[in-house]
Amino acid sequence: MAEYTLKVTTGDMKHAGTIDHVYVILIGAEGQSERTNLDNFGIDFKTGKTRTFTIKTSSSLGKLLLLKVQKDPRLGLREDQWFCSKMVATTPEGEDVDFPCYRWITRGEHVELRGGKATKVFEDEHHLLIEHRRDELNLRKSLYQWEITEDRLLHNSHFKNISELPGEIRFSVSKSEHMSSTNRMIDAELGLKGLSGSSKQWKDMEYMKKIFWFKKTTMSEYVSEHWKEDDFFGFQFLNATNPNVIRRCSKLPPNFPVTEEMVAPFLEAGSTLKAELEKGHIFLVDQKIMDGIPTREKDGSSLHTSAGLCLFYMNSEKKLMPLAIQLQQQPSEQNPIFLPSDLPTDWLLAKLFFKSADVLEHQTVHHLMNTHYLAEVFAVATLRCFPAVHPLYKLLIPHFRYTLHINILVRTSLLGPDGVLSESSLGVVGLKELMKRALSELTYSSLCLPENITARGLESIPNFYYRDDALKLWNCIKDFVRGMVQYFYPSDSDVSRDTELQEWIHEIFTHGFLENKLSGFPTCFNTVNEVVKFLTMVIFTVTVQHAAVNNGQFDYNSWIPNGSPLLCKPPPTMKGQSSMNTVLEVLPNVGDTVKFAALSWTLSNKYSDNVRLGEYPEERFYEPATKLMIKDFQAELSYLTEEIKARNSQLKVPYTYLNPAEIENSVTI
Repeated sequence: MAEYTLKVTTGDMKHAGTIDHVYVILIGAEGQSERTNLDNFGIDFKTGKTRTFTIKTSSSLGKLLLLKVQKDPRLGLREDQWFCSKMVATTPEGEDVDFPCYRWITRGEHVELRGGKATKVFEDEHHLLIEHRRDELNLRKSLYQWEITEDRLLHNSHFKNISELPGEIRFSVSKSEHMSSTNRMIDAELGLKGLSGSSKQWKDMEYMKKIFWFKKTTMSEYVSEHWKEDDFFGFQFLNATNPNVIRRCSKLPPNFPVTEEMVAPFLEAGSTLKAELEKGHIFLVDQKIMDGIPTREKDGSSLHTSAGLCLFYMNSEKKLMPLAIQLQQQPSEQNPIFLPSDLPTDWLLAKLFFKSADVLEHQTVHHLMNTHYLAEVFAVATLRCFPAVHPLYKLLIPHFRYTLHINILVRTSLLGPDGVLSESSLGVVGLKELMKRALSELTYSSLCLPENITARGLESIPNFYYRDDALKLWNCIKDFVRGMVQYFYPSDSDVSRDTELQEWIHEIFTHGFLENKLSGFPTCFNTVNEVVKFLTMVIFTVTVQHAAVNNGQFDYNSWIPNGSPLLCKPPPTMKGQSSMNTVLEVLPNVGDTVKFAALSWTLSNKYSDNVRLGEYPEERFYEPATKLMIKDFQAELSYLTEEIKARNSQLKVPYTYLNPAEIENSVTI
């Protein structure tokens, strides 16, 4: 007679426990146990609890390979799903074998778990393990399928509704409840004030400051007071929600005919534009991607956007100042170059239109497409190509928590026919065209931060806190990933032999980058270093980069004059004819304004049940070396948190979005 001890841990989320019967079968290399009912005195599977059970067999089963789990009803009671975190079996010989689960189990479902040591496909030898690996991937590929919803756009998962998602992919009950309560509070406040759905125009900007009683931040208050200031306008292209578009300018574009005389009053005394270009003090944001994008109709007329160019100057006080703005790509008498010396409302209008286009590009390209939709591609490929025992599945799956759920909400609540962004100047058709253009131009190097910064010539521009924090985080992630990859792939030949890894990158290249070889994205992996770089990019994108483009949205975008997704009048075509009343007429009406402001609250709110960067509450790795690497990674992030806090304490306008304590481990909102 042999005796096995089995420790069973139930998840700690709301409603994770069950009172149903749970049965297990242990499968070893030399036999299997009888189907055993796990039943001690009292309720065995309480939320957040671990219970110990005994399984007896006639003889030792040899090396433990698999564990089968089944849940059946007790006394005809209604279904209550059970979230099993993990089971740990102790053999008669004293060996502990971990069986990670981390999924919801329903009645009548047969779940087969494999021991927790990470293995690659060519390392499996026992026929039961080979069959289990094959069957798991076949099941996954039937469950997670690709769908092409729009030509020239990234492919996405085939799920249409939240209810179709497996339980462990959906939001937890607590997160869903928190989001719902936040939206109810927003709706109640706006409804009580009579702002929702109002078609009235704003008569005075001061009234906009009273949109929300219950939601204000130090930064949102600062923005509403300083949004007109030129140095703050420049600062935002480095450290607000879209630090992705500015680049150093060594030569003016031929379609932006700024002259020495135009900008001489705004340069250092005695200097020239030519000299400042040579010194590397001139920077440019070119919105050519917006040129010719179709706009939607509102009240029977087509809306308008700009596709402008803005020249910036880094002055001796290390402030980035706008020098000149042209609101369309082709210069003409009807497309003047606006200057800081123009009529104040002319200059304000030019900045307002330029920021509106920037907000549209930010939200559509750098937020939704380059983080949310790419995260979904990475997630679906991971779920389809790696079994749960694969080391890269264990490494990556925590970084895709809730991503499929939030992206279904994105496609319905933001980009659906009645979605908030459908009310933007571009509308859904224009936003999708913008994404298609951006995807056709997307390159691998642009997603790899060190290469991106170098390509834009921003290595030495001062007060670029996004760059400073993001590069440190990139290196932290890269060191962590390198350690993990080199542990499981000691040589380049291990990379080449891993057919699951090769299928994974091929699916990403096919469904994410539409087989565009000019993009520079890899189609296969040949070396360990190639894998390290790509995995670093993936984890950085879904954690750090998403935080950078998402977390500050209420701070910077709830004050709609600072960047509205909707403008109601065309860009000015001549100077000297504007007033503050013109500015108010350009801005969206009350109902549209509060709708966009509410969106910024929803998107940047901190919800319950979040996991911070570097936290891995689901224990999937059991090798001592991997546990040590995770601890070292967490220690590095903790050190960086303190470093950023110390830096921010000295800043008038702190940059907090890439404090590791504020970064989620996946795209969840």
